[in-house]
Order: sequence, then structure tokens, then C-alpha cells
Amino acid sequence: MKAPRPRAVALRYDGRGAPRVTAKGEWSLAERIESIAREHGVPLRQDPELSALLAQLPLAGEVPEALYRAVAEVLAFACQLREISASEAPESG
Repeated sequence: MKAPRPRAVALRYDGRGAPRVTAKGEWSLAERIESIAREHGVPLRQDPELSALLAQLPLAGEVPEALYRAVAEVLAFACQLREISASEAPESG
């Protein structure tokens, strides 16, 4: 069985309309997208099937309604990770 190709898709959701694809790529570009996300504290989630579907969308394209539920789960995952991270951060004072 052949290993799936590395793929990354970045989404942006500003609370208005549908989430949009802001970056996508395979192989070394996927690694770069993930590296930039890590540098900026953006949560990452591995979902090869969803990534393959989202990679078919044009850059700046809106996520179609058929994928709302799957993308909502990813966004909820990201929010939970941010909340955990914020609660673990040392208080400054």
C-alpha cells in the first residue's frame, strides 16, 4: 500500500460567511505551511480525507456547505486547544 502524499490546507474563519482556504500545498509546500502554522501557534489537525477535499477548492474559496460539519469540528478542536493553551500560560504580573 502506497503512503498518502503529505498535504496541508489552511483555513480562516472570521465569524462571517463560510470559512475560506488561505493556503494549500503538497510535499515540501505542505511542510512549509505546517511550519509557519507552528511558528504562529496555529493548532494543527491531521485529517487526510478532509484535507484532500479542501485541497480541491481554489485559494480564497469558501468551504462548501457539504463540508460545514467536518470543518466546524476542526474549528472547535482549534478553539479547545487555544483555551487549554491560554489556561496553562503563566500569569504575568
